Amino acid sequence: MIQAIAEIPPAGGADPLYRQVYERFRGAIAHGTLKPGDRIPSARALAKELGVARGTVEVAYSLLASEGYIQARGQAGTVVSPDLQPQAAAPAAQPSTAPVRDELAWPRSSGILPFQMGLPALDAFPRKLWARLGARQLRGLQAPALTYPPSGGLPALRSATAAYLQVARGIHCQPSQVFITSGYNHTMRLVLQALFQPGDQVWMEDPGYPPTRFLLEQARLRPAPVPVDSDGLVVGAGIERAPRARGAVVTPAHQSPLCMSLSLPRRQALLDWAERNGSWIVEDDYDGEYRYVSRPLPALKSLDTQGRVLYAGTFSKVLFPGLRLAYLVVPEAQAARFEQICWLTGGAPGLTQAILGAFMAEGHFGRHIQRMRRLYAERHDAAAAGLAAALGTRMRIEPQPGGMHLVARLEEPLADRRLASRMLEQGLFGEALSRWYAEPDGQSALLLSFTNIVSEAQARELGLRIRALM
Repeated sequence: MIQAIAEIPPAGGADPLYRQVYERFRGAIAHGTLKPGDRIPSARALAKELGVARGTVEVAYSLLASEGYIQARGQAGTVVSPDLQPQAAAPAAQPSTAPVRDELAWPRSSGILPFQMGLPALDAFPRKLWARLGARQLRGLQAPALTYPPSGGLPALRSATAAYLQVARGIHCQPSQVFITSGYNHTMRLVLQALFQPGDQVWMEDPGYPPTRFLLEQARLRPAPVPVDSDGLVVGAGIERAPRARGAVVTPAHQSPLCMSLSLPRRQALLDWAERNGSWIVEDDYDGEYRYVSRPLPALKSLDTQGRVLYAGTFSKVLFPGLRLAYLVVPEAQAARFEQICWLTGGAPGLTQAILGAFMAEGHFGRHIQRMRRLYAERHDAAAAGLAAALGTRMRIEPQPGGMHLVARLEEPLADRRLASRMLEQGLFGEALSRWYAEPDGQSALLLSFTNIVSEAQARELGLRIRALM
């Protein structure tokens, strides 16, 4: 908080230097940057930071003290007067008249709310094991590890990720094809910068993840909404609407957000279209590990023989979001191009990568996925049964073959937005399905994560709270 004062030297103004120091402190106190009881730096330390004489700062401090802004506490230092009454805040800036993008105005929560999307089972993460691995990495830290990590990711983590994908997802790739990123947004920006040009059309599932649409538009690309049905993306509709699109962003394992899987004939049709047109397919496999009715399906990338598919996965969804790590597998012919782009865009923190690399190399990652698959199957069934018992005919819980959330259908159009807003006010989380559609008349449903719902009784109690808001 003092840094804001220290970073701008009070030189060059018409007022004397001591007066400029005084005004900066008084302004910081008035605006709440400095609060009653906050400690301020010694005159010697601030004078050195600002490059002025110590006497200049002492005069400013004396003036502040005489007016009751600060108090000297001897060896405890100098603080903003604890009994100082906060002044009225300056008039707020007029709000922008520009409309807020819908995908940027989603509800956010700094805590953990029931049904909150995007969160794995945080209670089941092996925190003690992770802490031990972290402590071991810190104890063995050498000077080279304190420099910038390789922009494409630490070699050990890239190798461990490639090995895992070959076994678990049927993807045969070299570590040089794996790039570690700081999350889905970073992954997409990397892909869009490397392979697309402004004006290119890109297929996007409708409904589909709204931030993807925003990222495409931000890169000056043209999203082409393509409908989905029980077999996933309707490839024929995409060819009809945008036959020369330069790419497609798809979620084949569990369509986001409706959770159906892309059928094998559709997968082959999509690959054939990409090969004929020289187009790129971005496979977003955000939760493909979690399938409850059968074994996890092989990735679309495992069928790619022509090097047209880029496979995007995430560690944040399967471990914990605070990790902020994801990965991208690119065709071998594009690896050098992505190395260049990564060098320009930067990478993820090296220490976090090192801990994750050890977590994977020692087999903890694979065992954690297996445990979570069993746990999520139990919580999925418990949440669906509890909600169905509480909501009755008011809301229909659709059966899901996999994934990390439930789809609760509503009959009234756009009722999901009103209900989601009311739920957030009452400490519950729900995402409105209608906001995931490109067209304004999208279907009405709530998307409810079950990963942190621990019992059917809890789900029923929460369902009754939802019912009271309908």
